[in-house]
Amino acid sequence: MRRCRGHNPAVAPSRSFLDLTLAEWLDELSAARAAPGGGSALAVAVANAAAVVTMAARVSDAGGLVAQAEALRARTAPLAQIDADTYAQALSARNDAGELRQEQRDWEIGKAFARAAEPPLEIARAAADIAELGAELALNGAPEIRADAVAAAALAAGVARGCVTIVAVNLTAVDGDPRVAEAGRLADAASAAATRAAAG
Repeated sequence: MRRCRGHNPAVAPSRSFLDLTLAEWLDELSAARAAPGGGSALAVAVANAAAVVTMAARVSDAGGLVAQAEALRARTAPLAQIDADTYAQALSARNDAGELRQEQRDWEIGKAFARAAEPPLEIARAAADIAELGAELALNGAPEIRADAVAAAALAAGVARGCVTIVAVNLTAVDGDPRVAEAGRLADAASAAATRAAAG
């Protein structure tokens, strides 16, 4: 479980991350709170990668790829908020379970942190799709956006790899959870796509 210390640090205020300026977002991320943290940072990075592939697809006048990229933008935009909110709920569940019997307490906490593994897994899924789209645009898009597509694929691959650890840490109470293996496969797929994009 991420940042599990002996106390529950304050979580981010209720203002939507999408309403923050870049400077405000960086202040939120760097504050001494449990959330937003690494998962939300990865979500913002993958949303940026989605925006870059959308630009690349538009410049390339690739209608079908534009639609895919726009769908990825819509899919990734709320993930930073979702990740922070879900993790904050897991922390609250951990605190609220203090008076329960040990077995029930472990069950409630494990369930809450298993839910907290879902947003970073969704980030990894989106990252793999973005890396594939970036590779397609690097190979077949307009020459002037090739470097941008390569950069987007590389960024998405890094995000997917970062998600593996966060998913695994949130699932430490569940032995052999298949979501850990899925996150690893997604990271491998994203890395392979980024390599293809760079090889050109």
